[in-house]
Amino acid sequence: MTLVVKAEMLIRRPQAEVFNAFVDPAVTTRFWFTRSSGRLEAGKRVRWDWEMYGVGDEVAVKAIEPNSRILYDWSFPDFTTVEWTFTPRGADATMVSVVNSGFRGDAEAITAQAIDATQGFNIVLCAAKAWLEHGIELNAVADKAPDHHVPAWKARQ
Repeated sequence: MTLVVKAEMLIRRPQAEVFNAFVDPAVTTRFWFTRSSGRLEAGKRVRWDWEMYGVGDEVAVKAIEPNSRILYDWSFPDFTTVEWTFTPRGADATMVSVVNSGFRGDAEAITAQAIDATQGFNIVLCAAKAWLEHGIELNAVADKAPDHHVPAWKARQ
């Protein structure tokens, strides 16, 4: 069974700014993960942490095409391939597309992974749109499953 997840969102900001938001952890931590070991660069392994859930994972960056494409292997839950593309829509808007493929397991496991990935990437795109267009931190990733926060995270709030 082969499933490919695709999520898209128009973000009304210039292509370079939107692309940078996904490679620069100083921006990405405003809408997705809470900590990163560094900027996405081709050939580099980067760790991302979601401290509220007490989890983290690594991505192995395979390719970066400035302002237009990011390609990495992600080891959560198994290695899958994630490709982001950033297509300008005029001078002040960018269509962001993310494709996740390579899910493994039996049909039930693959379906569950694909549903989770679809939901997750759509949440990230909506949160990125709110941050980049309006400067609003939605806390959508953290608020998706508040009952799964680790105790230390709740104590800091």
